[in-house]
Amino acid sequence: MRQFGLIGRHLSYSFSARYFADKFASLGIADECSYSLWEIANIEELPRLLASQSGVRGFNVTIPYKEQIIPYLDSLSSEAVAVGAVNCVKVLSDGSLRGFNTDVDGIRLSLDKLLGEQAVASALVLGSGGASKAVRYVLHERGIASKVVSRTKSNGDLTYDELSPEVMASNHLIINTTPLGTSPNIEQCPDIPYQLLGDEYFLFDLVYNPSPTEFLRRGMACGAHTLSGIDMLYAQADSAWDVWTR
Repeated sequence: MRQFGLIGRHLSYSFSARYFADKFASLGIADECSYSLWEIANIEELPRLLASQSGVRGFNVTIPYKEQIIPYLDSLSSEAVAVGAVNCVKVLSDGSLRGFNTDVDGIRLSLDKLLGEQAVASALVLGSGGASKAVRYVLHERGIASKVVSRTKSNGDLTYDELSPEVMASNHLIINTTPLGTSPNIEQCPDIPYQLLGDEYFLFDLVYNPSPTEFLRRGMACGAHTLSGIDMLYAQADSAWDVWTR
């Protein structure tokens, strides 16, 4: 049995196991492959977890371990190095672990869908973790300037208290990379001045469960264009499968 899975904390919200079960069935390999949700309380548990499993060929990585996992890997793809975060790990034939970032594929696809031909000069990226790094990498590719918004100034360019009307007016793309609003805490959302939004704004939430999130609901109420993280989830998962099977 070839094993795959997801490493993270608090994974009850995840659609990944169901997505891969459907993929395995569609490929006719459901009796050959499995996908599990592996919750670990801290990244130090990773070696013990992998040692307890047999047939692991690869796994995904989610909050809060996309950066913490890097010291546990034997090598990184050039894109993972450039991003500074890993969401996909392949177990090589010699047992070594190689990290990749397939989040960037999902972000590229999602921004294409959300923005179309619309030109956006600058963006606010809410959150400063591994997903934020992947978002900023793709924004840089597209020539879109970005500022990181965090609860503390040491982790970003701006705090939420600094989102003045002037700042909002010059950043028409807003991307939530925090877990705020993820099921079951669906009433939560980033603390931005939603009343300043309008139909010239584009909101992208990496959270996909629920869809829409409270962040997107508030944006839609103000006329903003919105997109959930479900397209990103599927695109990065397909890219991960390509990594594991090539």
